[in-house]
Amino acid sequence: MNLLESIAKTIYVIWYRELLRFRREKSQWAGMVMQPTLYLLFVGTGIASAMAFRGLPEGVEIDYLTFVYPGIIGMSILFTSMFSGVSIIWDREFGFLKEILVAPVPRWAISVGKALGIATIVSFQAVVLLLLSPLAGVPLTVKAALGILPICAMIGFSIGCLGIAIAGRMESLHGFQLISNFLTMPMFFLSGAIFPLHTAPDWLQWLMKINPLTYGVDALRNVIYDGIPTARLMVQHSLSYDLMILALFGLVTATAAATAFNKTE
Repeated sequence: MNLLESIAKTIYVIWYRELLRFRREKSQWAGMVMQPTLYLLFVGTGIASAMAFRGLPEGVEIDYLTFVYPGIIGMSILFTSMFSGVSIIWDREFGFLKEILVAPVPRWAISVGKALGIATIVSFQAVVLLLLSPLAGVPLTVKAALGILPICAMIGFSIGCLGIAIAGRMESLHGFQLISNFLTMPMFFLSGAIFPLHTAPDWLQWLMKINPLTYGVDALRNVIYDGIPTARLMVQHSLSYDLMILALFGLVTATAAATAFNKTE
């Protein structure tokens, strides 16, 4: 077996193992569906009844549920991807990580296989979330749905690599949860998921612009709102610009994950 075959087989085996583990964890299935549904029904509806968008042209109205729907997809992918890194901690506890690290394969292939597994899982999750679009009053076409899934996979891969990079350097579950919680909450609140970037104060806009999830949520809005007259009032950047930033973010986090695995003993 040559090196390329060995790398491809390693990535496939690790990816397939992630999917098998996901299939057996029914509680994770329930969480993936219930969390965004409850957020959309209760939090989204409650906020929508109490607020209105500022700075809109006269006669133009934007429903808050329609605005927040892509943000809820982004939130669900963020939490699922980041906390999937905890599998590294469990693999270390049960000795599986040690066994695969001594195998004669590049360690970066292991991290890529795990990240691809996470990207596949969040794509399944995105399919479920797309079924909730009528609750948000968002008419989705098959073309839009097919455009959303690759973006979700890109976000899931990038943030999954970030979770793997963190877990690869952590010795305990408590330490991983502490760091991941410290990162995920600001990433979500500063992503433009629950309030528009252009209505925020200047200092908050600066923080939102350096948050990579901002571009993931904006890319989702670009696709979901395609053809809606008020889309230009809710989207910040072009789709190509959002995808370029996401690709750069994925490259950085994939490098960080591979480096963390190379230093793992």
